[in-house]
Amino acid sequence: MEIQLLEPARIELDEAFSHYENQLEGLGVRFLDEVLQVFHNIKSDPKAWPVFSERTRRCLLSKFPYSVIYQIREDIILVVAVAHLHRKPDYWQNRLE
Repeated sequence: MEIQLLEPARIELDEAFSHYENQLEGLGVRFLDEVLQVFHNIKSDPKAWPVFSERTRRCLLSKFPYSVIYQIREDIILVVAVAHLHRKPDYWQNRLE
């Protein structure tokens, strides 16, 4: 299955990368590496993480306070949000169909 990101999720990923890279050179790269590993893990076993709704699940990053919110669709995995854990909970809910 292919992974696709909604545009708001892509923006969140870019902003988090920039934030960490501005804090310490290379930290943004480590963040991105972990997100890419999470994407790989999700692709390998999309149903392995906790359910939010019938199609929506959440996978936590281990070294950064973020989670990847995604939906399993017929032929893709759709990333709805790359959500900071200390933001307003469920702010991304309006992105769901």
